[in-house]
Order: sequence, then C-alpha cells, then structure tokens
Amino acid sequence: MPDTPLVRSARRLSKAVSALSFAPPTTHVYNPLDYAWSIHRRYLQEFGGGKKVAVFLGMNPGPYGMAQTGVPFGEVAHVRDWLGLSGKVAQPAHPHPKRPIQGFDCQRSEVSGARLWGWARRHHPDPRRFFDRFFVFNYCPLVFMEESGKNRTPDKLPAAEREPLFEACDRALIEALEQLRPEWVIGVGKFAEQRAREILGEGGPKIGTILHPSPASPLANRGWEPQVEQQLEAMGLSIGG
Repeated sequence: MPDTPLVRSARRLSKAVSALSFAPPTTHVYNPLDYAWSIHRRYLQEFGGGKKVAVFLGMNPGPYGMAQTGVPFGEVAHVRDWLGLSGKVAQPAHPHPKRPIQGFDCQRSEVSGARLWGWARRHHPDPRRFFDRFFVFNYCPLVFMEESGKNRTPDKLPAAEREPLFEACDRALIEALEQLRPEWVIGVGKFAEQRAREILGEGGPKIGTILHPSPASPLANRGWEPQVEQQLEAMGLSIGG
C-alpha cells in the first residue's frame, strides 16, 4: 500500500526530531516513529483516513504505551486485541537500562492508554466505528528520560531545545489536521490544548480539552470516564453512537 499523506508527514517528523540534540538532565531520548515505525505506519494507514469529527491530541509517548507499540496511548493489550496491530518492534539507538523496549512482549500496562482505549472500546467493540469519527494523535513523538529513568515531559525542556522541537511538531500537527479536517481538536490534558490553541488560533477547528487519564492525576483516579463524558457533552459531543 502506498504511503498516505499522514504517513509521509510522520516520516518527515521522525527525521526532523531525530536530528535534534538534548542535554542533561535529559540523558536518553526514544523515537518510536523510528524503531516502532512499521506499527505506527499501519496505525496511520488503517485508521487515519477520512474526515473526523474530532482529533484527540496527546502530549508525547508514555514508557509503557507508545514507547512500546508505536501507537499513541498504545497500551499493549488494546493495540493488539482491539486495534489488531502487532509485529516486531526494534530497539532505540541508546536504550535506558531502566526503561527497556520489549514491544508487544511488554508486561506492564500503561494506565493512561488502558483508560483511553478501554473507554473507546466499550462504546465501539469494532474499532473502525470509533475511527470513522475520531482519531488519536500525539503532539510530540519523543520520549525523554533522565539518568534515573524519570520521565521528562516536553514542556520541561529548556527553550533552546523546546523551540526547534515544537517547530517540527507544530508543522506535523498542521499537516495531519489538513488531512483529517476535524471539527474539533481536543487536548488530552492542558498542555495539548494549549499547543493546539497557540498553533491553530481562532480560524481553525474548535478546540477543547478533556481530563488526562494519567494515574498521577487524583481527579482521573476518581472516575475518569464519567468526567470525560461530561466534558464532551458540554462540547456537544459523544463518542457513542
């Protein structure tokens, strides 16, 4: 199957961010658009076609989600058993000894991904029904780690590192939205919402936000799904149907 515009954009993004450099306290950077490319490409090819009602926009990969599978919020069991994607995942150039990449053999479940994709799956046992109207996309494709193995989010990078990274990610998001033509861009968490507002301004899709499903969020641990459904209802949206 020939590459779609989304796939070509992801290739450009991967090349652009791979050329960037990051200094301590960042000691390791993973790019799943490189070592998990075959899975990411299939995700875009199979589910990224057509006009969407909304694009759910995440920040960047989690260590047990997209870092392992190449799929945004890509908790292994849901990517394999619901999306039907699997395959060999290679290794990053400089793996962190405390954050091994095991691909679909990873036994750790990413809570954020299990919550988000589990919610979608409960409404749509057939994933294509979900993707007929929605898509899930990460703003930044890179995972940043400190020497201890601690995750470092893109917003914590110094300006000299953040600015060229955001420039590449902004461009890729704009290219993706040109293809997906959503009515809404919904930040999964405040960072993604803020990036969308800064990039798209007032003339593009409507912009909203939902609570991030991270277990680090006390609110998310008190019934994430009903809170998110209330937030979507306030926008006039529902993932059901």
